[in-house]
Amino acid sequence: MSILAPAVPGLVWAYHFRPGSAPCTRLPLDAARSDLDVAEGFLWLHLNLADTRVTAFLENFPGLTPPAIAALTTHDTHAAITLDEQLVYGTLVDFQREFDSDTRDIGWLHFFVSDRVIITTRLQPLRSIDRARAAIEKNASRYRQPIDVFETLVAEFQRTLISLVMELTEELNLIEDFVYDNAPRDERRRLAPVRRTVVRLHRHLRTVLTLMRRAAAADGDEMPPGFDDAASRLVGRLEAVDHDVYALQERARLLHEEIDSKLSSETNRHLYILSLMTAFLLPPTLVTGFFGMNTSSLPFAEGVGGTAYALGLIVLSVLAAWWLLRRVGIL
Repeated sequence: MSILAPAVPGLVWAYHFRPGSAPCTRLPLDAARSDLDVAEGFLWLHLNLADTRVTAFLENFPGLTPPAIAALTTHDTHAAITLDEQLVYGTLVDFQREFDSDTRDIGWLHFFVSDRVIITTRLQPLRSIDRARAAIEKNASRYRQPIDVFETLVAEFQRTLISLVMELTEELNLIEDFVYDNAPRDERRRLAPVRRTVVRLHRHLRTVLTLMRRAAAADGDEMPPGFDDAASRLVGRLEAVDHDVYALQERARLLHEEIDSKLSSETNRHLYILSLMTAFLLPPTLVTGFFGMNTSSLPFAEGVGGTAYALGLIVLSVLAAWWLLRRVGIL
C-alpha cells in the first residue's frame, strides 16, 4: 500500500480494542481497508481533516448516517452533542497544541460513537486527545466499549481545563501582588489577556456542560450502551471545574475593578494637586497682571522700590490663598 494513496486518508492513528490478553493494538498508518473490518471488539479511528479525501472515505464507511458524516467533517466552531438511534456524534471544544508546546487557542474535535467504532476528526493537533491516547496506551484493558474512549476524551478535556486554571491562577497571583503593592502600577495590559482567556473558557465550558446534561436526560432508547452512566460522571466532572473557572472569572473581574479604583484614586490625587497649584498661583497672577497693564498712574509706577512692593503683594496673596484654603477645610 502506498503512503501517497493510503486506504484510510488522513489517518493519524487507529486502535483495535479487543477482549483478551492483548486488549489494544495500534494499526499501521498504511493499514488496508480490510484491516478496519474487525470481527470482535471495536475500532478507534482518528483522522486529520486537512486531507480533503477524508469526506469521501467517511461517506463510504459503514454505519455512518448523513448527519453523522456532516458532524465529522464540519468546520463550525461551536460545540454540539446529538443522540440518534443509539449513536452519539457532534463537536467538542479542545485546545490546540504545537509540535513542541501547548497553546491556549481553541480547537474543535468532531466525534462519532456507535457500538462498534469511535471516529474522531480534527483540523489542528489538540491537547486533550493526545493525552487520551497516552492514557489508552498506558492502560488499555479498561476500555471495553467505544463510549469508554469518549468518556476519556471529555475527562482529559476537563483535566486540561484544570491545568489551565492553575496556570491562570498563578498569573493572577503575580498581577495581584503588583496591584496591592504600594507603588502604583497599571496592570490592565497584563490582566486583559487573562480575562479574555477565562471568559472564553467559561463560555465554552458552560456550553459543553449544558449539552452533556441535555444528552444525559435523553430517552434511554436513543443512548448507546453505557452512555447514561458515562454522561452522569462527566456532568459531575464538568460541574466541578465550572465552579473553579467561574471563581477565577470573578477574581479577574474584581482585580480589574481594583485596578480601575486605584487608577481613579491616583487621577483624583493629581487633579487635587493641580487644583491646589491653581489656587496658589491665581492671586500672584492677578498681581502680575495688574502691574503689567499698559495703564498710566499705576501704584508704585513712580519712584524706587516698585518691584519690591509687587513681590510683597505676591507673597501676601499666596499667604492669603493658603489661609483661605485652610479656613474652608481644603488643606
